[in-house]
Amino acid sequence: MTAARPQAIVIGASAGALEALSVILPSLPADFHAPIIVVVHIPPDKRSVLAELFQAKCRIQVIEVEDKEPLQPATAYFAPPDYHLLVESTGSLGLTSEEPVLYSRPSIDVLFESAADIYGSDVTAILLTGANQDGAKGVSAIAQAGGQVIVQDPETAFAAAMPEAGLKRCPDAKVLSLDGIAEYLRRIG
Repeated sequence: MTAARPQAIVIGASAGALEALSVILPSLPADFHAPIIVVVHIPPDKRSVLAELFQAKCRIQVIEVEDKEPLQPATAYFAPPDYHLLVESTGSLGLTSEEPVLYSRPSIDVLFESAADIYGSDVTAILLTGANQDGAKGVSAIAQAGGQVIVQDPETAFAAAMPEAGLKRCPDAKVLSLDGIAEYLRRIG
């Protein structure tokens, strides 16, 4: 499988996200070429510690996004609680508090659809474990724009509903285990 070097990687996850991301993000080299933009479903009324937790485990920089945050390579950007995260044409990230999508804010679909609009074929989307359908429309948008779509093998997911929904909308997606996803990213990195 030949791997292209996308301008950005977008990742979405829900139930089981911590374990899944713990396989992928710490495996990346400190000089990884692209920004990695991550939406995890988290309760709106709680402070997120994801960025702090992963910064301690990773060689790349890990931060929680602030509005108008400029994108940099070798950095993982986590959506803050209760805000949608979007890629903007200015090369930065934006936050909005529009209505939840599929009961979720941040929404994976919102991130993926904005990334498809901005990057077209130069983005890779990764849809991981989760217990709802969020991300399915987004992977479809990425695929239609010519981007690469990777879906966690539902057999290996803590919650299979999200990857299964993604595969229904995007049946040509690469289906990989968490270790396979980490290896793929290291190859393109």
